Amino acid sequence: MAQEMQTITINTADAKLEGNLTIPAHAHGIVVFAHGSGSSRFSSRNRYVAEVLQQGGLATLLFDLLTAEEHAVDEVTRELRFDIPLLSRRLIDTIDWLTGEDGTKSLRIGLFGASTGAAAALIAAAGRPQAVMTVVSRGGRPDLAGDYLLKVKAPTLLIIGSLDEPVITMNRDAARRMHCEYGIEIVEGATHLFGEPGKLELAAELARNWFVERLG
Repeated sequence: MAQEMQTITINTADAKLEGNLTIPAHAHGIVVFAHGSGSSRFSSRNRYVAEVLQQGGLATLLFDLLTAEEHAVDEVTRELRFDIPLLSRRLIDTIDWLTGEDGTKSLRIGLFGASTGAAAALIAAAGRPQAVMTVVSRGGRPDLAGDYLLKVKAPTLLIIGSLDEPVITMNRDAARRMHCEYGIEIVEGATHLFGEPGKLELAAELARNWFVERLG
């Protein structure tokens, strides 16, 4: 059974970020979520995936990469959601926070990125190779990580919908630039948001199996 979710505040170099931390009993690993364009820790998709991971014995941290004020601005300008350097810096600060907290410092860290959050996750993995054990991307844009792809050491799983054709190509091109272990899973009949019946469930199971194998 998962412990009760805790609402936490993460102090990064330039912001205070709100997060939801859940640690099941006997957890050995924690998955940090880097949400996608215009989303937040309240994303129904990521909350569902987090529940599936918790059922697999993994702790989860869903947190906002933007402050409430920044999110309000981004809803109008749509600029900050594509500020990959900003998002990745805050993700790295969050990883550092986890490794310094008594309740989480013993947990092996994995990153789960969706859409633009996948690029931030891969850059963070490149920046903290001793801390980040593995990465999973769902409908992600790993191509936006640029040359940081060459520095990623953590085993990485790329999950893409079969109907998300431009993103399939972007993921395959990005994977060819990586020098770490990687896997590509194409979910048949799924579009970018995996909104079709049963498709998000399948993506969540793929992510859980990957994380449990490498963090459990």
